[in-house]
Amino acid sequence: MLSDQELLRYSRQILLAQVDIDGQLRLKDSRVLIVGLGGLGSPVALYLAAAGVGELHLADFDTVDLTNLQRQVLHDTDSVGMSKVDSALKRLHAINPEIRLVAHRSALDEDSLAAAVQAVDLVLDCTDNFSTREAVNAACVVSGKPLVSGAAIRLEGQLSVFDPRRPESPCYHCLYGHGSDAELTCSEAGVIGPLVGLVGSLQALEALKLLAGFGEPMVGRLLLIDAAGSRFRELRVKRDPGCSVCGQHDA
Repeated sequence: MLSDQELLRYSRQILLAQVDIDGQLRLKDSRVLIVGLGGLGSPVALYLAAAGVGELHLADFDTVDLTNLQRQVLHDTDSVGMSKVDSALKRLHAINPEIRLVAHRSALDEDSLAAAVQAVDLVLDCTDNFSTREAVNAACVVSGKPLVSGAAIRLEGQLSVFDPRRPESPCYHCLYGHGSDAELTCSEAGVIGPLVGLVGSLQALEALKLLAGFGEPMVGRLLLIDAAGSRFRELRVKRDPGCSVCGQHDA
């Protein structure tokens, strides 16, 4: 049930026929893992907390640095030197004390990542390195949990949803293979702040659609964002039957 306070807090989205009371209850009963509380994870965490997702699991082993504040809007100047998870806990509790927050302050190894993914209904990859993305994807495939993946660097962004519950859905590895050792991070290549805000907001939207059960999630589609030209392009992505992560192999 929703309390009178919750009905008032979430009234503007409950008014949407696509959400209504039933959708809000599904959000309240949902558990979500956010891996990375930086530029992408900031808007993801803020919007999911504000929307009333019942339990947010927050994973990040890093601390807040002054250079983060240009884009990581979850944190502020007083948070510099603090664990990103602790900074996020403080901010999110202030935004919505009705939700539950679970902290993962240490780097997730294979076993702890598998357990963290198994404990939730949906995962959002908000990291900035390929090896972590691959590990999160593999854990989601094994656990059968949907993954909302975003990326942003320089003036370019990407967004897709991978849902192993759907037989036609590709996984992250289908799309990117083994990646590249030459992949850069924001600290090396730079990024404009509103771009990560845009991608992270879209990730939050995709998560709400999946959790509340409305709209058309971006499964099998890749959104490419050109921030310099304010252009959006969409590509169709198919599952690779020979994928070493999600593909079917003969015994």
